[in-house]
Amino acid sequence: MGMNEMIQFFRQISGRLSSNIYAGVQGQTNMQNISFIRHLQKEMKENNCLDTPLQDLEVVVFDLETTGFYPEKGDRVISIGAIKMKGCQIVKTETFYSLVHSPYPISVEITALTNICNEDLHLAPTASDVLIDFFKFVKYHPLVAHHARHEQSFIQKLTWDVLKTRFEHRIIDTSFLMRLSNPIIRSIPLEEACEQCGIEVINRHHALEDAKLTAHVWGNYLGLAQSLGYKNLREVYEYLAKIK
Repeated sequence: MGMNEMIQFFRQISGRLSSNIYAGVQGQTNMQNISFIRHLQKEMKENNCLDTPLQDLEVVVFDLETTGFYPEKGDRVISIGAIKMKGCQIVKTETFYSLVHSPYPISVEITALTNICNEDLHLAPTASDVLIDFFKFVKYHPLVAHHARHEQSFIQKLTWDVLKTRFEHRIIDTSFLMRLSNPIIRSIPLEEACEQCGIEVINRHHALEDAKLTAHVWGNYLGLAQSLGYKNLREVYEYLAKIK
């Protein structure tokens, strides 16, 4: 058994024996970070985005690059990208991007897909530092993602493993607004969503660039919601609940 094979073997064993796939790489969760998270959770409870006029709605559109699809089986986050929006407008100067440190090697397939290599991850900030910086960027705003279930499962796992607290931000899937034009739509690739909106697809499988593409998709359908007369997300939720 070669060195890489041994590493992969012990990684698989570790994934079965320990639920914390970021163990040993997250650094220390200090009291200042704990206080920040508690304050953030309080702010989220006090700020209800459902009744905010759509033109004033502030969201953070984000994307994760991961080593696979199953966080509970050892797959992990290797980069986070995000961009802010107000209404349909993308705030181009308000972006977030970071690689996430990992002591474990990633596959050649993931490197080919994302252009992220093992050396990049070895030199990257720890998971806890990246996550705290990400929360400071997001603040109490709701999050938007394409195929949000994937992002949600990984960010929940990451938050619990490194901060020992539950992830409580609201995450809205782009398909939520897309159902206004196609009520039976469930999940389509980001490329297809962009094509339907006339958005040029560039730099796929880079967390920040995918977040920007997703932001364009969200902005397109938020504009549609406004043109159809919806004033806030609550009205959209109530309409979609009726047509299920």
